[in-house]
Amino acid sequence: MAGKETKTTATSGESIAADINSAAVWALLEKYRFEMRMALRVCAHCGLCAESCFLYMARDRKPEYMPSHKFINTLGILYRKKGRVRRKELESMCHIAWRRCVLCTRCYCPLGINIPEMIALVRRVCRSQNVLPDFENTSGWEKRSHGQSYTKTAE
Repeated sequence: MAGKETKTTATSGESIAADINSAAVWALLEKYRFEMRMALRVCAHCGLCAESCFLYMARDRKPEYMPSHKFINTLGILYRKKGRVRRKELESMCHIAWRRCVLCTRCYCPLGINIPEMIALVRRVCRSQNVLPDFENTSGWEKRSHGQSYTKTAE
């Protein structure tokens, strides 16, 4: 099928993108190319957006809850790899986009980056590949992927 990678890595034998349609992911990202590239280029990693995030403040200021960290470690990876990511990478991005961000739109970037729009784009990419969080499970973190559940430990 076009857009699906079937190469395997030399060390693990694992499929590079398994059932991720990298062409579809890149096509979705291309629709927001200008905004995405601008945000990734402009971010100075200054951390000034952090204190506007209530999750960052509530989680003892852990760096992984900083708004800039969230979008750089999701959208930045997708952009750099042109949508060619492994399922595990996309599942990790799903975790960041849904469990570390509630899209409250309170995050403020003094340089003008619309961080909520960038996180929403990551969520769109995850949905397009059927990588979704299981919100019915409140005891831990599970992701649904093509009808199967993958359980991770709770944060």
